[in-house]
Amino acid sequence: MYTQVQKGFLEEERLKVTASIRYDKAQNFDGNFSPRVSFAYAAGENKNQNFRASFQTGFRNPTTQDQYIGLDVGSAILLGGVEDNLDRFSTTFADGTGASYTLTGRDVYANSYTAASGGTVKADVDYIKPEKVTAYEVGYRGLLNAGSQRFTIDLSVYYNQYEDFIANTNVIVPYNALGEYKIFQLYSNSTADISSYGATIGLNTTVLNGFNLGLNYTLAKFEFDQASNPDFEAGFNTPEHKVKLQFGKTNLFKNVGFNFNARWQDEYRWESTFVDATIKARTILDAQVNLTVPSMKSIFKIGGANLMGQEYLSAPGIGAIGSQYYVSWTINN
Repeated sequence: MYTQVQKGFLEEERLKVTASIRYDKAQNFDGNFSPRVSFAYAAGENKNQNFRASFQTGFRNPTTQDQYIGLDVGSAILLGGVEDNLDRFSTTFADGTGASYTLTGRDVYANSYTAASGGTVKADVDYIKPEKVTAYEVGYRGLLNAGSQRFTIDLSVYYNQYEDFIANTNVIVPYNALGEYKIFQLYSNSTADISSYGATIGLNTTVLNGFNLGLNYTLAKFEFDQASNPDFEAGFNTPEHKVKLQFGKTNLFKNVGFNFNARWQDEYRWESTFVDATIKARTILDAQVNLTVPSMKSIFKIGGANLMGQEYLSAPGIGAIGSQYYVSWTINN
């Protein structure tokens, strides 16, 4: 269920206030209300200086996998975190003597130990529940004049505070008197203080008699006190810094245009249930040339992505991405 109201204030309704609320209910979890309020103010004679601010709460229900998975991936056994799953799951295996053992989902929750302690500290893992976030954002978009040069700027800054952040907890589950054990990854919620913050800024202008020049930068920071919860993997999986440079012109010659992009992002750590690894920094160059043929009502495009040809990974354990080249013909009646 969702509803929204909006009201304008001040002269020419330069200030607009929007308030909304949403309610969601899932079978395995309590219902959640997520309210939001935002403010938008248009300044300047032509209303071309726009300021915005918002406050909202939200939530993320555990996925079906978070709730019901039961899968041995070799390095660990993944076990979904709803109580209903504990009665569904069991695994049987033999030790070195040939003796057979069975572990159920309830055995795992009742008799597990933290992986960080090496199996000496009892684990206290609750059933998984929705993750909640409180988010704040301020931003600006407008036109700036610097002499004869005009810039379009778009700036946004945000801060998110999480509660019951969803990720994985590693535990050790012994199964015989010899101290042999299985490693489980449980889908659960962290009790640690977790927050994220960041910013984006985009600048666009024209140079050299009509060439478009754009620069975008994104900052994404994640703060998690790992020492307070050493068995917990947050899986933020986002580079801290990303930069994109764009240069082009729609009419370089009559009916001919081009666009060039350079993209860079820094190295970051990837965490998942299957593998943890470092994703290396990369720089990608893309280019495209457009030819418009009015008599055919057509646009022809030829271009390529990752022109330098250096293969890269967007995540560990998947195929490397190389160069891509394409030709397209679009007919617009």
